[in-house]
Amino acid sequence: MTSFRVGVIGGGQLARMMTPPAINLGLTLKVLAEAEGSSAALATTMVGDYAQLSVVEAFAQTVDVITFDHEHVPLHILEALEAKGVSVQPPSKALAFAQNKLKMRERLGALGLPMPDWAEIHDADSLDSFIEAHGGVAILKTPIGGYDGKGVRVVSSAADAAEWLSPEGLAKVGGHLLAEEKVDFTRELAQLSARTPSGQFRAWPLVQTVQQNGVCAEVLAPAPDASEATLELAAEIARGVAEGLGVTGVMAVEMFETTDGRLLINELAMRPHNSGHFSIEGSVTSQFEQHLRAVLDLPLGSTQATDAHAVMVNLLGVDDQNDFLPHYEAAQSAHPAAKIHTYGKGARAGRKMGHVTVVSGNSEWAIAEARATAKLLRNE
Repeated sequence: MTSFRVGVIGGGQLARMMTPPAINLGLTLKVLAEAEGSSAALATTMVGDYAQLSVVEAFAQTVDVITFDHEHVPLHILEALEAKGVSVQPPSKALAFAQNKLKMRERLGALGLPMPDWAEIHDADSLDSFIEAHGGVAILKTPIGGYDGKGVRVVSSAADAAEWLSPEGLAKVGGHLLAEEKVDFTRELAQLSARTPSGQFRAWPLVQTVQQNGVCAEVLAPAPDASEATLELAAEIARGVAEGLGVTGVMAVEMFETTDGRLLINELAMRPHNSGHFSIEGSVTSQFEQHLRAVLDLPLGSTQATDAHAVMVNLLGVDDQNDFLPHYEAAQSAHPAAKIHTYGKGARAGRKMGHVTVVSGNSEWAIAEARATAKLLRNE
């Protein structure tokens, strides 16, 4: 092994969940957190602004490889690190596509990968033309900064996005918006994979994600009733994205399964992802261990399932008081097969504050058990 110290920029729950596998692998995990008391406090060795080059350079001097809890570090900072020989995984050239959805669509199109129809929008007329050509409705997105349903609107005319199309609104997002066709889909899927700098690639089984108010609420692994052809196609799409964009580490490709059976790429995440949390208990190698292996260019672990089914239910904040801990013991007692993860975050309605996973040979039982555990933790 040539590298032992992994530096993670961002102190959220993804960095937090990298800590146990780092210990098990004999690695030193160091986190650059945005503030004291972050979710990843146990591994935080530095607190500072990741948008300041001097801060990130100082952090980089303490580790052998830089990776991420999120995709928001400015590219010019990462490029400066790379110019000095710092290993950044995934590299800035790949993260450029995660940070800008227009660039992502352009690149995926050049690679011939399946996507919804899309167009770059620069004014009201171009948006109205796109809407007219796509049945009177479109999905409008800000190319930068959107996540978990933020920066996304369903529009039937340019008037529905007047403030986004104003000179001030466009200036905030680089001068352009992204319009996509509103896809007629039966369900949403996610394909998790990992790739090393030397090109080794492994994928987990395709999963189904269930969204509520634009946020992932549940994950079913593997995706119920997915054909072998669909499973193989999803993995090949992920390989095409990873190799075509130069992605290293764990990546999630979020997809639509259309009513006529096609898979269309919706979003990309170049880091461990909410859709892969099931893998902590549901796979021989979790997405967090695999990410650490991948960014260090170590041999990747098996992605084989530990049981026939795994169900993950997100613990989304219900109010400003319940952080789920008062009900933790009762939930453990009532549902001993459930694995409860909390992220050390303060209570806030709608916030991702934890998750519950159940693995079983019986999918219906696993779903019922995971939902019942989450309901008890929410004190419902």
